[in-house]
This record gives sequence, C-alpha cells and structure tokens, in this order.
Amino acid sequence: MHEVTQEPPRPEKGAGTTPVTSETGSVHVMVSRERTRLVLSGEVDATLGAELTEAVTDAERVGLPVEIDARHVTFMDSSGVSMLARLAHRTPGRLTLIQPPDVVRFLLEVTRIGEVVDVLDSDPGFPAESTPEPDPAA
Repeated sequence: MHEVTQEPPRPEKGAGTTPVTSETGSVHVMVSRERTRLVLSGEVDATLGAELTEAVTDAERVGLPVEIDARHVTFMDSSGVSMLARLAHRTPGRLTLIQPPDVVRFLLEVTRIGEVVDVLDSDPGFPAESTPEPDPAA
C-alpha cells in the first residue's frame, strides 16, 4: 500500500513509500487488481493540497475505477472538492464515495458533483490481494 499523508517535508518522503502521519488530515492510496481506493481522514483542506494532488495523480496513472473512503473526514474545503471533481472526470467508471459524512454530502449537493459520483452507505470491502503501488523512484 502506498501512503501519502500531510506533514512538513522530510527528506525520506521523496521516495513516496514512507508512511507519515498528521493530526489534521491524511490520504492513503490502496491499489488492487480491480480498483483504486483513496482513504481520507481528518481535515481535507489546502494544507493537504500537495498530498491530494499526488494521490490523484497516482490514481489517474493506475487507470482503474476509483473509490474514496470518506467516513473519517471531519472537514473539507475547496481543495477536497477539486480533488473529487478531478477524479470524477479523469478516471474510468463513476467515482464512488463510501460513507461520506454530512459535511461532504453537503458539498456534493451544493457543487453538483454529487451528480457524477455514486454514494455508498456501506463499505463494499477492499480485496485483500491488493498490489503495492510501483515506486516512482525505482
């Protein structure tokens, strides 16, 4: 599993394989044979912008349908909305959001992004045989 999270830059982060944690927000990318899952938690805002961009780029590069586990999101600003719009329009199939909290559902409605995504009220699970993301430094 490739993990990307928010924290002040550290030298080892450049390889993209070192998990880094944050108090405010995080994004993790998981890839299986069938789909890519982004797991969001905490505050998804401008301070997480570079990490969101990296995660979206990774998902686009893999070229599989994308689902976003949003159940642990506590806040989302325009950075998160932009990420949802980009994924909805640049990845195969319909973007799926898993258990988005009310704050995310509200944003889906007012921005009309909800018209181009599917919302699931339960987690369909993720295949245990997920494959690791290729290391771009290799």
